[in-house]
Amino acid sequence: MNPSANHHPSASPSAIDPAGEPTALQAALKRFDDAVETLGVAIQRRLEVERQEAALAQQLHVFGADRSRLADELDGAQARAERLEGANEEVSRRLGSAMETIRAVLAAHQR
Repeated sequence: MNPSANHHPSASPSAIDPAGEPTALQAALKRFDDAVETLGVAIQRRLEVERQEAALAQQLHVFGADRSRLADELDGAQARAERLEGANEEVSRRLGSAMETIRAVLAAHQR
């Protein structure tokens, strides 16, 4: 806060006692101004914390959505890998069967 903005009309120089010391009213106004300034700083800090919390909540939401998307993609990739494994086993079985048929045909021709 601007120190000149803390000047109260009731805290004029005439409110100084004859010894040149501030009066009780001036001291109370100074404490009040200091408390208002401290409160302003605390409010600004709190607002910054709330902004940071909102940003973190947004990041958490994005991370959650990414996690869900990645989990779905992983499930799809696992299902595809299982299908490919099954197809690979079927091709391997058919190749083995074809090789046996070819061997049988070759053996019959060699006789």
